[in-house]
Amino acid sequence: MKREEAKVRIEKLREEINEANYYYYVLDSPRISDAAYDRLMKELEKLEAQFPALVTPDSPTQRVGAAPLEEFATVTHTVPMLSLNNAFEEEEVREFDQRVKKLLKTEEDIEYVIEPKLDGLAVELVYLDGRFVIGSTRGDGVNGENITQNLKTIHAIPLQLVRKEIRKIPGRLEVRGEVYLGKKEFKELNRRREEAGESLFANPRNAAAGSVRQLDSKGK
Repeated sequence: MKREEAKVRIEKLREEINEANYYYYVLDSPRISDAAYDRLMKELEKLEAQFPALVTPDSPTQRVGAAPLEEFATVTHTVPMLSLNNAFEEEEVREFDQRVKKLLKTEEDIEYVIEPKLDGLAVELVYLDGRFVIGSTRGDGVNGENITQNLKTIHAIPLQLVRKEIRKIPGRLEVRGEVYLGKKEFKELNRRREEAGESLFANPRNAAAGSVRQLDSKGK
């Protein structure tokens, strides 16, 4: 196969794999079988090995495999990542409501949406022209740690944005969220660690935070 033919095929394979990852990890609705997915990955790996110049950082094959880091580089957030305040008493909630009304300069009733707080590690993902380029921790709110290689191992995080998710992909997109571990997965993780004679994680938050702050993205 010639280079130009390989380039076209590689782009097609990446598109199909990214779409399969989206339906499997985000929508929880697989579109192809595991065997079909493995065939696509193996063909992509083979072509990239044959044409290494065509390998790009956002390729599905690049999720794991980078050399271990000696330390995390520092990332400065363009907008500070502030922490959430707690409110335990009714009066504290009422005071929050008053602050919101004062900020909005209104005395009208305000409708609020309440949702459970996911207790994990706050992170920021930066996409340039739809490509995932930097992932970092919240840190002190102004500066965080570059954990890009570790975040790439999370299949729910797209390395390349799919256009069906976003109608118009901006030149720069900063996404903030929480890396967390479900209770079911946490119990299974500790079960495997116990069988291997390893120390157990104290809670899901520590497990999630520790996983994405390893210097070796291969998990060794």
